[in-house]
Amino acid sequence: MGYGWPGKVLLYSSKRIIFGRYRAVTSAYYRGAVGAMLVYDMTKRQSFDHVTRWLDELRGHADKNIVIMLIGNKSDLSTLRTVPTEDAKEFAQSENLFFMETSALEATNVENAFLTILTEIYRIISKKTLVANEAETAGHSTLLKGTKIIVPGQEKRANEKKSACCMS
Repeated sequence: MGYGWPGKVLLYSSKRIIFGRYRAVTSAYYRGAVGAMLVYDMTKRQSFDHVTRWLDELRGHADKNIVIMLIGNKSDLSTLRTVPTEDAKEFAQSENLFFMETSALEATNVENAFLTILTEIYRIISKKTLVANEAETAGHSTLLKGTKIIVPGQEKRANEKKSACCMS
């Protein structure tokens, strides 16, 4: 497991998320982590063989609900592949991980990988917030009381209805 600098910065729901190059990390680095991407080089079997160790380290130090995605990188080098997709899929399934193959060189599935893991993190955190709120209010949720909910794409219709009622 590692971290690095400089790296890619991604803004998601007003949160700043930083991804970078590999460096050794201490267990304190895992504290508060809600997601992790385990990336192996699909042209080097040894990097895939180390995923089990990385996963054990991650699960030993991080929150039990951390979202983990296994990523096979360098899909653009299919003729040099040493890790079959099926091996990685089976491993990911047996370990309850999300799985995706990417090509950083061609930017294939890179953004999709980030969006997939971030969406799952958001789903889990939202669910925890809802459960915590219900517990605080003895089952009577106040999370959405008094909150106007506008479905995307419906904003115009809501405004049109207001104007239409007052025009006559």
